[in-house]
Amino acid sequence: MGQAREVMDRLTTAMTAKDKETLAKCYSADAVAFTPDEGELTGRDAITKYFFKFWEAIPDVRYEYTDKHEAGEVAIDEGFVAGTNTGPLSLPTGESLPASGKELRVRSCDVARVEGGEITSHHFYFDQLEFLGQLGLLPESLSKH
Repeated sequence: MGQAREVMDRLTTAMTAKDKETLAKCYSADAVAFTPDEGELTGRDAITKYFFKFWEAIPDVRYEYTDKHEAGEVAIDEGFVAGTNTGPLSLPTGESLPASGKELRVRSCDVARVEGGEITSHHFYFDQLEFLGQLGLLPESLSKH
C-alpha cells in the first residue's frame, strides 16, 4: 500500500469516526476540493467544514466500499455514502432542510491526489438525483432513475 492509499483510508476512518482533527490533518493547508453541490472549495478549513455539514445531517454516516484503487500519488474510492438523515441538511444557499428521517445510500466516487502525506486535491462525485430522491425531494418521475 502506498502513501496515497494510506492517507485516503485514514480520511475515510476519520469521517466515519467523526474525528475532526484527524480528518483535517489529511489535507494540506492549501488543498482544493471539487464538489458536485458546492463547487470548488479551497483550503483545509473549507473542506473539513464540508464534511461537518454532512455529519450534522447524517450523524451515522459511513462509507461502504465497492472498490479501492491507487496509482502513484492518486487514490480512488468507489462505493456508497450511507446513513440516516436525522439532522438538518445545510444547503449551499445558507438555508437548511429539516431532517427527513430517511435512510440514504448514495453512489459515490472520490479521487484524491496526495503529496507529502497530505491530500492536495480531492474530487468528490456523488449521484445528486439519487441523494435528493432518497430524501423525498424529487417528483416521483425523477426519483426512479
